[in-house]
Amino acid sequence: MTTQGATAAELPPRLCSACVRLLPVAGASISIVGSEGSPVTLCASDGVAARLAEIQYTLGEGPCRYATQVKAPVLAGDLTDGPDSRRWPLFAREAVAAGASAVFSFPLSQGGSVLGTMDLYDPVPRRLADRYIPVALRAAEAVTLALGTLHHEQSTGSEAGVAWFLQAEANHEEVYRAAGMLMVRLGVGADEAMARLRARAFSLDRTVTEVAKDIVNRTDDFGASD
Repeated sequence: MTTQGATAAELPPRLCSACVRLLPVAGASISIVGSEGSPVTLCASDGVAARLAEIQYTLGEGPCRYATQVKAPVLAGDLTDGPDSRRWPLFAREAVAAGASAVFSFPLSQGGSVLGTMDLYDPVPRRLADRYIPVALRAAEAVTLALGTLHHEQSTGSEAGVAWFLQAEANHEEVYRAAGMLMVRLGVGADEAMARLRARAFSLDRTVTEVAKDIVNRTDDFGASD
């Protein structure tokens, strides 16, 4: 991957573009595990890849989430039918509607920990050929190394925030705020608040980020009507 000379802002998009060039896929995204334990999208090569990341964040299920849990690649070659569609039925339906019938997730592992995932998609059902698996694994290693180097370069102390990480996580700040508001309004814990937020988004066919913005802006009377 050619990322030499890239700035902190340029590096993630370059990594996504390099993944698409290296592998026979239509698009890619890179997500990192946020401070709340949920994946935060760092970059996406196109709108479909970005939508897939948001769908998994909204539903709390999918290859990306599972790859983080099992610390191993998760290859869903056919989300339209068969075992892959039944493993994550809600995600499969939404992913196909968004334009992705195959999704391949590779964990970004470092020192036994998973920092995030590299997620690839294709619009038609297909398996990732065996000869490309080693390539994808090496790409994931390169992404991990590049992000780790950026983290090291931007860190100035053990308590210092890393600019690129904070910028990516800021995209979900309103979700955390909305969940906090629901905790107070409904008298529930953090997990229950997030579950209700996700259920609300799913019932309205919207993303959890969109619903969270309405709650924060007080244009959604969640507590009054539920």
